[in-house]
Amino acid sequence: MERPMSRTEHGSRGPSSRWGDNPVDVDQPRSSAALGLEPIKTISRDELKAKLDRSDAFKLIMALNRWAFDAKHIPGSIHVDTPDELYRVVRPDEDVVVYCSNVDCLSSVAMYRDLVRRGYSNVRRYSGGLLDWEDAGLPLEGEFLGTP
Repeated sequence: MERPMSRTEHGSRGPSSRWGDNPVDVDQPRSSAALGLEPIKTISRDELKAKLDRSDAFKLIMALNRWAFDAKHIPGSIHVDTPDELYRVVRPDEDVVVYCSNVDCLSSVAMYRDLVRRGYSNVRRYSGGLLDWEDAGLPLEGEFLGTP
């Protein structure tokens, strides 16, 4: 399925693709992982890093399980174990960024969709996730950093 190219694909390296020769929007999960038809509002790695560097007031939520969070996560992230805990710690009017491992990871897509469905209005997804952050050489926190 061909999708329009995102702004990030028109950079200095030209158009890119994940599946064959068709250009795709690298900020959106493939259709089988999208859990809905509406586009997902996203935040780029550079935007997220800038928010963290400025100490902006927002909730950065890692949507993977507790073991993954304890192993490594983006500094400043929080983790919740249940939906009820999520709704207790995040107000509907707060600025929220959710992430998991990569663009097709269902955890952050599901969390994003649920928050939006419940009326949370300032939710975005860092689609590159933990792998993109780590590949860029940005700092991480966790128990398993530097472990061979």
